[in-house]
Amino acid sequence: MVVIVTLLVIGLLLLVSEIFLPGMVAGLAGFICLGLGVAFSFRDLGATQGGIVLLAVTVLLVIGFVVWLRYFPDSSLAKPFVSEGQIGDIGTDRPELVGKEGITFTPLRPSGTVIIDERHVDVVTEGELIEKDERVKVVLVEGVRIVVRKV
Repeated sequence: MVVIVTLLVIGLLLLVSEIFLPGMVAGLAGFICLGLGVAFSFRDLGATQGGIVLLAVTVLLVIGFVVWLRYFPDSSLAKPFVSEGQIGDIGTDRPELVGKEGITFTPLRPSGTVIIDERHVDVVTEGELIEKDERVKVVLVEGVRIVVRKV
């Protein structure tokens, strides 16, 4: 009986410590201890008591998982693990380029580089091939895609 309780307690402690110890070693060891505790309870205590231990361990794991999902992300313990970075727009739109003209720095076949306002800008054409040192005009900006047309 002492071995079963010890395995179950150590298993639960190892699962909790997995939050702070990376690599899943503590979590796997915790699950192994819980599994051994349940197996030993079936062997030593019989099918009825083993089933009760299995049910109790399963219920505790489900409750612990739900509580962890609900409260851990907002807790002070989680702050080192949670990214506060921005999600979504990365500020790559450049609508101010629409209508501006520039000179091709490389041949556009159909993509390449254009110099606009003394800055190198990666662009694509509407499908035509444009040689180096030709004048082009920005006709469309879609995210990071800048479309040009020969002037």
